[in-house]
Amino acid sequence: MDLSTLKPAEGSVKKKTRIARGQGSGKGGTATRGHKGAKSRSGYKKKRGFEGGQMPLQQRIPKRGFKNPNRKSYVAINLDYLQEMSDKFEIKEVTPEVLKERGIIKSTDLIKLLGRGELNKTLTIKVNAASESAVKAVEAKGGTVTIV
Repeated sequence: MDLSTLKPAEGSVKKKTRIARGQGSGKGGTATRGHKGAKSRSGYKKKRGFEGGQMPLQQRIPKRGFKNPNRKSYVAINLDYLQEMSDKFEIKEVTPEVLKERGIIKSTDLIKLLGRGELNKTLTIKVNAASESAVKAVEAKGGTVTIV
């Protein structure tokens, strides 16, 4: 056996058809694209979701609701969670900066204080919004809630 005598298996390699190289090739003229129409032109690309002129599925399905571009979404933080945090990390003041340092919120998040649970410590809290019950519970323990 010699490297110079190696050949691929019979029928495994097909010769590439040279399209649009004259009439003698048998693939000249229209270059296997048929006659006229968008598909015969260069640069043709079917639109995404195109169904041959039939109304596309994404247009046939009914639309519901809308996305409010002015919506403000808050990260909810409850009193029981603040109590847990103050016990664990011995925090006296809760601000967006402190919560970012602890990895509880992202830098762009808005914070809303909610009144679930009980608070046993006096805390100074700075948040973007707060419920009435949460404000009452914090002030009952001698703390303050500041809306930033």
